[in-house]
Amino acid sequence: MTSSSIAEASRTPGVNAGSAGRRLIRHPWARFSLRRLSGLLLSFAVLTVVTFLIVPLIPGDPAVIAAGDGASPAQIANVRAELGLDLPLLTQFVNYVSGVLRLDLGTSFVSGESVSTLIFTRFPFTAEIALLAIALVLLVSVPLGMAVAILTRGGRNRWLDAGFNFLTSLIYSIPQYVVATLLVVVFAVTLRWLPAAGAATLNSLVLPTAALMLGPICVISRIVRRETAVVLDKDYIRTARGWRLGALRTHARYVLPNLLTTTLTLSGLILAAQLGGAVVIETVFAWPGLGQGIVNAILQRDYPVIRGIILVLGLLATLIIILVDLILAIIDPRNLGGTSHDV
Repeated sequence: MTSSSIAEASRTPGVNAGSAGRRLIRHPWARFSLRRLSGLLLSFAVLTVVTFLIVPLIPGDPAVIAAGDGASPAQIANVRAELGLDLPLLTQFVNYVSGVLRLDLGTSFVSGESVSTLIFTRFPFTAEIALLAIALVLLVSVPLGMAVAILTRGGRNRWLDAGFNFLTSLIYSIPQYVVATLLVVVFAVTLRWLPAAGAATLNSLVLPTAALMLGPICVISRIVRRETAVVLDKDYIRTARGWRLGALRTHARYVLPNLLTTTLTLSGLILAAQLGGAVVIETVFAWPGLGQGIVNAILQRDYPVIRGIILVLGLLATLIIILVDLILAIIDPRNLGGTSHDV
């Protein structure tokens, strides 16, 4: 092909569209979006397979429970056929996957209600305490960690450093259900300031949210404290101090942005893991969210509800990590290249 024909071809609509497509794919944000979308689809596939395979491992026969006490073997067999539990495992898996792809998570063995409806009914309660806890964790742990690092810089206020390390280690080492129980004993039973259970009033939010956020606040504030101490020893911080920019301006403009990448990356992983903690917290406080729903479903061997809730919680954890990656990419475009953790 001669140079003139190449030039002519480059002016054709098809060639221009191909070049534009290649430029779009090479764009950092396009590559970032493709990686995260691929990760999300992979997580969805793994969750779908895992949720199908692990649920039958729960001891007990759902057909026996659904048939009720005193049911004859024939009645139990009829119930098993109605629930589709007598089908080959591969057939059940194909039916499950096709339902998930159609956003149909099946019907509850116990109530006969759509699993999607049950999840949509309970999801706002879980989202309420989870989002409130995440916001409070970030609002408290970042300033707290920075303040302790600044006040203890250069070996000053050793008592504060030791007290901070001791207190955060102690609280984080206590299991969440113990923290939740202690909060109920102190603030609901002894002082009678707050309700012990339920979601009837706005005050009901306080204790479940506190139990959910105390552990993450301790571990993230320790991470922030360590990262801040490292940043404070950098040459550019000494230079900023030499320019007499002022403590508030130096810390807000030069310290905070440089510790956010590590802090947010680890915070995203920790907060995603906290969704599992919500199961325990909701059970302790009789909070009508997904956590309490999955506990009830396990006790009743309600396979479709168990699979549906685990699938939704797993996807929520994945979306939290993707959201953190998106925030990191906006703050620092160097993270578009995949230097952060992948989903």
